[in-house]
Amino acid sequence: MSTIVVSHMLATTGDTLWYPSLRTALAPEGHEVRIPDLPDPETPRPEAWLKALVAEADPAAAPDTVLVGHSLGGVNVLRLLQEHDTDTYGPYAGVVLVASMAKEVGYEALADFFEPGFDWGRIRRAVREVRVLHAVDDPVTGDATPEHLVSFARDLGATVTLTPEGGHFPTWGVELTELPQALRLVREVLPAAE
Repeated sequence: MSTIVVSHMLATTGDTLWYPSLRTALAPEGHEVRIPDLPDPETPRPEAWLKALVAEADPAAAPDTVLVGHSLGGVNVLRLLQEHDTDTYGPYAGVVLVASMAKEVGYEALADFFEPGFDWGRIRRAVREVRVLHAVDDPVTGDATPEHLVSFARDLGATVTLTPEGGHFPTWGVELTELPQALRLVREVLPAAE
């Protein structure tokens, strides 16, 4: 079966929000779901977050691994893909980006996560299938939401699911313990059983 590795959003941990519900749904099907706690979630550093994600997403198992990134965690996933040695290990099976960003969104404290800019061609070669889940009313990407989604579709060949509401899945202060749309997208990119 496959491994699913979740990169959580800012100011959360692996046992919060809808992340554990992925394990609850997928583990009985034989999949391993890893949800590491990324270091210093309130004041994250890109190098530390990437190192923690790389430790869980074994490059040798890339063809049987799905990466899930939520918000800034999705940016972390993009950095992992950008550094992945696709020629040696092959591409990751799939990626699901939930409320993530294709470029900087105006939070000075997080600007280092977006520098240098993404090498979209390299990232695209490092993954077979990309799915994006985003809400029209996402307060983080705001009026720039279409730009982010067009970039994911154009530069990564992503299939985009856009919901009329949902905020940042969730917007801060809202409890969201399940996200069926994300689970569906993970299932879409799981490698076929042989």
